[in-house]
Amino acid sequence: MVVSAFSDADSFGLSNEGRSRNCDWIRFTVPHDGASRLLRCDVGRRMACMRYVSSTTSAVSAADVSVVIPTWNRGDRLIGAVESVLQQTSSPREVIVVDDGSTDDTLSRLARVEDVRLRVVETERAGVSAARNRGVAVASGRWIAFLDSDDLWQPTKLERQVAEARRSGLLLVHSDEIWIRRGVRVNPKLYHQKRGGRIFVHCLPRCCISPSAALLRRDLFESLGGFDESLPACEDYDLWLRLCARRDVAYVDEKLVIKHGGHDDQLSNQPALDRYRIRALVKLLEDDECHRLLLGEERRETLRLLREKLRVYCPGARKRGRHAEAAELEAMAEYWTQRT
Repeated sequence: MVVSAFSDADSFGLSNEGRSRNCDWIRFTVPHDGASRLLRCDVGRRMACMRYVSSTTSAVSAADVSVVIPTWNRGDRLIGAVESVLQQTSSPREVIVVDDGSTDDTLSRLARVEDVRLRVVETERAGVSAARNRGVAVASGRWIAFLDSDDLWQPTKLERQVAEARRSGLLLVHSDEIWIRRGVRVNPKLYHQKRGGRIFVHCLPRCCISPSAALLRRDLFESLGGFDESLPACEDYDLWLRLCARRDVAYVDEKLVIKHGGHDDQLSNQPALDRYRIRALVKLLEDDECHRLLLGEERRETLRLLREKLRVYCPGARKRGRHAEAAELEAMAEYWTQRT
């Protein structure tokens, strides 16, 4: 058994020194409490795959959780979402509703909710990513849970996820969900099946973590720069790819979220969503840290998927008269065809 010892670990994992060592076990000292840790390190894996159990994770409770709900002109559905959080069996620290410039009766409906845990933040219209980021910026909890304003939590959602965070020591926990489309329950396809662990490759074809089902530590979210506000859609796909390139995630195999779909205002209804997935994949491949952390198979699959999406998307853009966009993406396709 090979053991390496060092002490310059940060709050998320291990230093550059530790990442490069080819060892079976690693011993290091956590700066904030001085405690020594002995970790199992999968041979051939880098920092993202090391099982670092934070002492602050083991102590997490629902009282550490700030819930962020972005909304825009959904006054008729928002209150149900808020109440599903306020009625949790484990009470969160606070519920932050970020009103993204609504012009309906959203604010008047919120004013009728009498609960000291509810905070309302008003912003000018800037999109869901900016609204979520704003909610995290004003939050006081060490952990963040997101909920879309048309979705609902089951009563034990927070209780079950907090327990899994304590058990696993991982910094993101998600769960299964019930899908309701235009008022009718639908069954997800097999390829939509969710899971935990090292799920990066599983997340490449589609978004496999629902924001409404995610609980994660705030400092991890902030270290990733939050949601990309330049993306009009697929911002969740982008964030979870960047996170799953760096970390394992935990999963509760229970339907703890009721997810509603089919609304006209949903971002997933926007046309040509692959243009945003292409941007997310390129950003991931150009990220130096992700380049170091991705295993060979993971990088090859990322490149394969990017090339395939460009191959399909470019002719479609030409056909629809978007010649400047097509030319830009064709040049991008040529560049990434030559990369390994």
